[in-house]
Amino acid sequence: MTIVPAASGWQWIARGLALVGRAPLGWMVVSMAYWLAMGMISRLPYLGLLVASLVTPALAVSFMAICRALDRGRGLELALVADGFRRNLAALVTLGGIYLAVTLAIFAATAFADGGALARWTLSGHGPSMEQGGLAAAVALAMALWVPVQLAFWFAPVLAAWHGMSAPKALFFSFFAAARNWRAFLVYGLVGAAALGLATAVMFNLQRVPAGPQIVPTMVFLLLVVFIPIFYATTYASYRDVFPEYREQPAPG
Repeated sequence: MTIVPAASGWQWIARGLALVGRAPLGWMVVSMAYWLAMGMISRLPYLGLLVASLVTPALAVSFMAICRALDRGRGLELALVADGFRRNLAALVTLGGIYLAVTLAIFAATAFADGGALARWTLSGHGPSMEQGGLAAAVALAMALWVPVQLAFWFAPVLAAWHGMSAPKALFFSFFAAARNWRAFLVYGLVGAAALGLATAVMFNLQRVPAGPQIVPTMVFLLLVVFIPIFYATTYASYRDVFPEYREQPAPG
């Protein structure tokens, strides 16, 4: 594990965008297929959230495998979408289960602040009323609790899949690797927050134009499609920076 300078946070973004630029059309196809699949899974009553949570770490490894192939000068091969399901799948499914349990625990904690409004909003998509009290406090609490969770899961899927770690060990190494590189992650997070704020402001202003209500949903979908390749490409860049010395295990078969 390496401790990198703060400027690396910006470099991760630059390197990630370069990886996306090597196969933009292929990335769009993969990302759209992902969101369509997630949309279908989410329609499963009760089971949708469980299934999505359990398969997400494996899919994360698949996206990282695409990034690795592009980084090594290869093309975007659709067969790599299955890569995350070929290595240490039990640990990846365990990570998904832990992530779901922690997510539900965070929502349970925020219920003390807003009576469960944030949880209902996130899980059902029905926004709270303007009179709902405690929502701001619930959001602040959720964000505070979410940061260490994200640090623990940032590198965990690839550490489990590519380096054969158990789920607890992968979470441990991921958390301390990210925490010790907090300066780079702070820069990364600030740039990401600025981009999100800009996109939100653009869509908010679009709502005021006559055709705005029809344009905004399309823009949201396009942003989600773009988000997947950029997020995983920048995550891969951070992984290669922080764990340069790790030798990846070969895939089975």
